[in-house]
Amino acid sequence: MGYKAISLRVGAVPSTVRETPKRAAAAGLVWPLGDDVSDAALEAALYRESGNKTGYGRCPEPNWGRLHRETQRKHVTLQILWDEYIAAHPEGYRYSRFCDLYRGWAMKLPVTMRQNHTPGDKLFIDNAGDKITVVVDRLTGEIRNAHIFAAVLAASSLSYAEATWTETLPDWIGANVRAVEAFGGAPALFVPDNAKVAVIKACLYDPQANRSYPRRSTCP
Repeated sequence: MGYKAISLRVGAVPSTVRETPKRAAAAGLVWPLGDDVSDAALEAALYRESGNKTGYGRCPEPNWGRLHRETQRKHVTLQILWDEYIAAHPEGYRYSRFCDLYRGWAMKLPVTMRQNHTPGDKLFIDNAGDKITVVVDRLTGEIRNAHIFAAVLAASSLSYAEATWTETLPDWIGANVRAVEAFGGAPALFVPDNAKVAVIKACLYDPQANRSYPRRSTCP
């Protein structure tokens, strides 16, 4: 097969396919490989000089897998992770290069689920986990914590957000209504992310919604 056909079969760009036989020849590899040649040994033979930079030492690489798991934690950002990395490796990558390398690594992860949405079909709604501090009276310094309601249309990702004083049913219903008014129309389905005010019992097959929610939030 040609390089293009091979690249489609193995999921690699044609330039990589063209380069691999050259690397194999330079490494003295012949087909078939011996039984003692493991995947690790084969990779080491083909790419033993990969990543070496001319004129200066290579920067230490972070553990991208561990770093990726850390990004899933609440309040963890790439800036925080880079601060920890550069504190341990002062000679390491600068922040912009660090982010580029991480995003390049993350793009190679397998996609676990892809969803196609019909315009106007679903509106995803939820209260954000964190609250924000609001100064109620500038003279007295009185402050209150406000909750953040967010709504996103599935197909377009058009978003709406507002602050409410509570996460109770009246504030929740009011935020739903104002979101629909802002979008200029109601979706076929409201999809709450197990918000307690909307979902009494979470279940994959038969969830129980707050009965007041669909009755009070129905829009003409």
